[in-house]
Amino acid sequence: MAPDRKVHSFEEVAKHNHTKDCWLIISGKVYDVTPFMEDHPGGDEVLLSATGKDATNDFEDVGHSDSAREMMEKYYIGEIEESTIPQKRTYIPPQQAQYNPDKTSEFVIKILQFLVPLLILGLAFVVRHYTKKD
Repeated sequence: MAPDRKVHSFEEVAKHNHTKDCWLIISGKVYDVTPFMEDHPGGDEVLLSATGKDATNDFEDVGHSDSAREMMEKYYIGEIEESTIPQKRTYIPPQQAQYNPDKTSEFVIKILQFLVPLLILGLAFVVRHYTKKD
């Protein structure tokens, strides 16, 4: 790596997100991978999907070889200014409806839906039995 490399802001690096102009941030370093776009084994889509963010996790998850890591040196153009990298957002689960332990109204409705037809059927049998002529 050459000394006296430039320090880039995150906003500046994020602008380079095209096939003809592609910069990546990996482990706090900025790489101009534009010349490598066509040669990347995973295709240029993989590299483009890693633009505009810290691509360290994307790079490490793939498990690149030592030769791939050595190849990165020729694309190195500088460091990223750490203070310009947006903070990672913590996951905030969506608000859920409050649990109502008093479900008596729903319970009563379900019981009535079962009992009312039974009462009508029972009443029909009683009326039929007592009004039947022998």
